[in-house]
Amino acid sequence: MISPGSSLSMIDTHCHLAAKEFDHDREEVIQRARKAGVTPLIFIADTIEEGRKGVTLTQGKADLFSTVGVHPHHATDFKEEDREILKKLAQSPNVVAIGEIGLDYHYNFSPGDIQRKVFETQLRLAKELHLPAVVHTREAIDDTWTIVSSVQPEKLVLHCCTESFQNVERFIEAGYFLSFTGIATYPHAEGVRHTIKLCPLENLMLETDAPYLPPAALRAKGGRSMRNEPAFILEVAKIVAEIKRLPLEEIDRITTENTKRFFGI
Repeated sequence: MISPGSSLSMIDTHCHLAAKEFDHDREEVIQRARKAGVTPLIFIADTIEEGRKGVTLTQGKADLFSTVGVHPHHATDFKEEDREILKKLAQSPNVVAIGEIGLDYHYNFSPGDIQRKVFETQLRLAKELHLPAVVHTREAIDDTWTIVSSVQPEKLVLHCCTESFQNVERFIEAGYFLSFTGIATYPHAEGVRHTIKLCPLENLMLETDAPYLPPAALRAKGGRSMRNEPAFILEVAKIVAEIKRLPLEEIDRITTENTKRFFGI
């Protein structure tokens, strides 16, 4: 973890702090992040309800921000009027992006045709509102690119990137970002580490995806996986610094600048 008094100051660009997993100790989690030098935090929404909750939880907080959007797992729940609901929520001062949106063909909790329609609808909303798009893609990179290249949003990040560099190079060439999680610390994740190696620093951001994907060092602590939280993002920064053969402080500086510029914070 980042020790108290550390000169490092990191931003968790993607944490699900409005999720029910944090309902019993959310404020303590936020305070632990601040104490560790991890601030600001960006609350990511998967549903309309989480979007509303995130807006409420971050309202009036200078270092807390939120997104609004519907995850592909919930695409079948998306109604025509939800676009206007999202548009209205996005007017809130602390909303900095439309997300988490995208395609997931691994679980296919929603039919592919519905996922694609809902993704495009929300991506066009992000473009209309001049907001970044936070995109989830799993086993759907080609369809994701087809929709992205058609809509051409102003700003976009592929969150929790696990794709080969060959698959995502086109996103980078279009000026978009890749964001990496604790998966990069897992023994089997050579492909992710290779993508980090080839990703230009100016297109790279860090995240925890908390409460999911705790770094390897915490994955089996006490015989079970720990819940991930923003204070643990240092482990992601460490592996990126190791791969890039740069000082940790330089990775911190560059990714922080990237994040502030991307989200306008």
